[in-house]
Amino acid sequence: MTDQGQARKATSDRVVIQKYANRRLYNKATSSYITLEDLAAMVREGVDFVVYDAKTGEDITRKVLTQIIFDEENRGQNLLPIQFLRQLIRFYGDQMQAFLPSYLELSLEGFIRQQERLRSQFAAMNPAGGAYEDQIRQNLALFDRAMKMFTPFAYKPEESPPSPASPAAETSKDDLEDLRSQLKAMQEQIAALAKKG
Repeated sequence: MTDQGQARKATSDRVVIQKYANRRLYNKATSSYITLEDLAAMVREGVDFVVYDAKTGEDITRKVLTQIIFDEENRGQNLLPIQFLRQLIRFYGDQMQAFLPSYLELSLEGFIRQQERLRSQFAAMNPAGGAYEDQIRQNLALFDRAMKMFTPFAYKPEESPPSPASPAAETSKDDLEDLRSQLKAMQEQIAALAKKG
């Protein structure tokens, strides 16, 4: 494929990169040689590019992107879990191989949308305005409720909690303090048993 054919194939905002036999990469948009690190930076910046073999005209974008991932993993940037890599290798030659790329793309798009939503929520939270503290309080309350499920005094689902108007709801402060002290004593006993075990 000629350079003109490659240019026509690439969209107007897509940068064309040519890879030569000496493994050098040439950016046609800037008329300069670049490295794999430069391509990785372009990916992070959201620059759309396509890489062609300068001799054959073959689209080798996938191979080059895979090489970038390989280099990042070799530098200790362990992003891909071993189990994921093993499962990925198992899909080569499998009947479901054709479905995996689109599934992975959709999954990553969903992850990116969720990430952007979280970023915008954190940006909207102003610690001075108290929204951040409210979120912390809500998280602590959720954690507290979850932990209460594991205490001996969590009521069973078949028991209905007393209504606010019932006499049981009018427990005196002394009874409440007594329950708290009993709970504390039980927690200390459990902790002591855990240490022995």
